Formats: sequence, structure tokens, C-alpha cells
Amino acid sequence: MHDIRVVRADPAAFDAALARRGIEPVSTAILARDEARRTAQTVLQEKQSRRNAIAKEIGMAKRQGGDTAALEAEAIALRDDMTALEATASEAEREQTALLEILPNTLDPEVPDGTDETANVVLHQNGDIPAYSFLPKQHFELGEALGLMDFGTATKIAGARFTILKGTLARLERALGQWMLALHTEAHGYTEASVPLLVNDAVAYGTDKLPKFADDLFRTTDGRWLIPTAEVPLTGFAMDAIIPEAELPMRLTALTPCFRSEAGSAGRDTRGMLRQHQFWKVEMVTITTPEQSSEEHERMTRCAERVLSDLGLTWRRVFLCAGDTGFGAARTYDLEVWLPGQQAWREISSCSNTRDFQARRMNGRFKPKEGKGNVFLHTLNGSGVAVGRALIAVMETYQQEDGSITVPDVLLPFMGGLGRIG
Repeated sequence: MHDIRVVRADPAAFDAALARRGIEPVSTAILARDEARRTAQTVLQEKQSRRNAIAKEIGMAKRQGGDTAALEAEAIALRDDMTALEATASEAEREQTALLEILPNTLDPEVPDGTDETANVVLHQNGDIPAYSFLPKQHFELGEALGLMDFGTATKIAGARFTILKGTLARLERALGQWMLALHTEAHGYTEASVPLLVNDAVAYGTDKLPKFADDLFRTTDGRWLIPTAEVPLTGFAMDAIIPEAELPMRLTALTPCFRSEAGSAGRDTRGMLRQHQFWKVEMVTITTPEQSSEEHERMTRCAERVLSDLGLTWRRVFLCAGDTGFGAARTYDLEVWLPGQQAWREISSCSNTRDFQARRMNGRFKPKEGKGNVFLHTLNGSGVAVGRALIAVMETYQQEDGSITVPDVLLPFMGGLGRIG
């Protein structure tokens, strides 16, 4: 959510900042509602003061035996006026909020200009594109040939965009998630959390998933939402909270299933398990101060990079341009992994700094060690990483000519020492 004081202070700059995302000027409409609300509230306060004064005058007149009819009539008229003014102020505030809540976060100045992913900037690459003495296969070709990946039965049970993994391939997926969780808690200092997979409107709104992305989520019949990522419940730790500065930064991680309707992906990645309605992901969330958030963004991204390096995958860090940066993010680094079977780079992690955008929506603040008042928190989130996509990358990178898959060394303790799937 945007600070209305920022819009008031420099409407042209506010419009210019959002124009980088292709948003048409909106400050005039916002400020018109803001002015209507403030005017109604000012008049309301004046009438309330007059009503209080009338109450005293009526009391005095009655004690003196005077006529109070005129004063009582004025009090009734004031009450009716105040009721109308309260309705006007409430409606103006509702309209102002409706305009503000669908606007994306303003971008950091360093974010590259551009309208789509073609303008993203590759910052660095780790590892060379692997070469094979044979034509590498895609993950679904490998999985089906091994008899360990079953799309047909999954479709029969649940419909399209679901996958069944069996045997050692299911174990490999489990090993990836458990190893990542251990890495982030033991080496990177994140606190593991087991969180609800269902959340209410308030936390979905606070993490900027509502109202704009309601169609991308699954909703239960009792009005709750299946989480699209553990970012939602983990960031929800800050909702309506005032956290002492000494407890920051708060670094949290969780391994959860995630659920997405993928409404905007019709026709994309229809084969395989790259884009699923249900998948596992290790999520990292940091709740911190404004002064620490930039450093925490770099740290979080390096934690995700460590996952890919330790797995022996070829990856690169990409700075997303204005047109490709997500709704709630002020800046985002994507980590892309090379998939030999696809002969393409694919996103496997996205690490974003939302600054105070989410904290304003969920009223998350901290109490500074020095100074008065409470300050809005900064929240960050990142994949550490998507387990299904890591599985795909491992399968395609470590495939052998006979169709078997070598298990990366770091996963051997989580695989009971099994070094080969085939």
C-alpha cells in the first residue's frame, strides 16, 4: 500500500514512478478522494464541537428554566448532518483505498527500464553450459522412461497440471526439500516454521495477493485461501505487530506445498511438471528495518544461490526490469537455472524486497531502540528454492546416456546413500 502523504507531497513524481510500470497517471483521482475525505472530516469535527457546545447550552438553559426548543432542534439537525458527513468521509476513504490497493509498488531507482523480460539484465553466471556426448532428454522423458513419473494417473485423479512421482524419484524430491531446509536453518541462520496452508483474507490482502490476484488462488468453501507460497503465512508474522528492533532481522523459512490456479498460463509448459497447480517449495522471508533491507536482499539471494551451487547446477542471477518486476516488489533478482533437456534458462528462484509496501497493508511496525513512535517494517521474500524445479534441473543435468540419473553428492545422506536412480 502506498503512503497517501507521498502522493500529496509530489503527485507528479508519484505518477512518474508508476509510469515506469506502464501505469497511467492516477494521483488526481486519488487526491480528489483524499480531499473529499479530509474536508468531510474537518466539517464533521466542527459540527461535533458545535454539538458539544449546544449540549452545555441546553443544560444551562434547563437549570435556569429557559426555552431549549431551538437548541434541541439545532442539535437534531447537527446529528443528521454528522451522519451524512460520516457517510461521505467513509465512502471517500473506501474509494481512495480501492484506487491505492490495486497499484503496484514503486520501483527502486536502480531497477532497469523495460517493458518485459527481454529487458532483464544478467548480472552474473555460475558454471558453464554443460556438454553431453548424447542428446539430453527433458525431465518428463526421463521420468516416464524410468516408470517413476506418472502424468496420466495424476490427470485421472485431479486433472491437468498435476504429477505423481514414485519410488526413488519421489524420494529424490523429498531429499531436495529436506536438504534445502537443513541448509537454510543450519548454515544460513533461518528459523524453521511449520505454518498453516490455509490463510484468511487479512493476511492474503496484507501480502498483496488480494484483491488483484484472487483469480490466481484457490479458495475454500469457508472463505479461506490455499497458500500460493509460504511467503504469505511467514510474512503474516508481522501483521498488526510491533516488534522490538532488537529482535530484527527476523529470518524465517518453511517447506510447504503451494497451490496456484495458474489462470494466466494457459498453453504454457503443458508438458511435464514445470508449471503445476500443486508443488513444494522452500521459502525464505525476512522481516527487518529499512536500514537493513538492502543488505538482507543481497544476503537472501546469496542463500538461494548457495543451493544451486552446492547442487552443481549452472545458474545465473538476473535483475528484473520495470515491466517484469512483480506487483509487490520494489526490486527483484531472479535466479535462472540451465535445463539441458530444454536447452533453455528457466527461473528457479525469485528474491524480492518489498520495502514497506506489505507492512503498510498489514500494519506491521517495529519499535526503534532510539527515538519515539513506531516505524513500518520492511519485508523480503525469496524461494530457497522451488523443489519441483530443482528436481527437474537435477534430473536433466545429471542424466546419463542410459537414462539413469546420478544423485548429487550433497543429497546422498538424504537418499540413504543411493547414488543412482535408474
